[in-house]
Amino acid sequence: MASSTLKTMLGFVRSMWARRTPFGSTSDDVEGIYNYLNIESLFATSGQPDERQFELIREAGFETVVNLAPESVLENSLIDEASLLAGLGLEYIHIPVDFKNPTQDDFDNFVRSVQERAHKKIWVHCAANMRVSAFVYKYRCSVLGEQEAVAKSDLDRIWEPFGAWKSFLWGPGTE
Repeated sequence: MASSTLKTMLGFVRSMWARRTPFGSTSDDVEGIYNYLNIESLFATSGQPDERQFELIREAGFETVVNLAPESVLENSLIDEASLLAGLGLEYIHIPVDFKNPTQDDFDNFVRSVQERAHKKIWVHCAANMRVSAFVYKYRCSVLGEQEAVAKSDLDRIWEPFGAWKSFLWGPGTE
């Protein structure tokens, strides 16, 4: 297992624990959000932000939040994230992607959502930034035509895809 994957998995457990104890989030800016990654001139990505961190996201000028995680306690989701973000004046798009079975339809919905808002500042998150980093990698390579090595270096900062994610990104037989 790649060290970035282990770091992400341990960070996910830590973030779940932090949200359910009095020790919560301590970040004072968006860069402190779990598994934060800025994709130059496109959008920022992360694992699941908490309520306070969504305020920081709004204060940083983001207008839209795209969530790729299913709504579930096991996914470290905020219950009724849509209402929370509406109250903050942020547009919310939810594309629940099954971690064990990412689909081309999910990706197509993501691409459409991002392209329709190309003029807006977009924050994309899931539970641990694993789904998101894979979708962003695929978007950068297959839609924007960026060099694979450049996009892959950002993907590698978060994790090394395995199982269904390998075939989703690189085709059948790679899992």
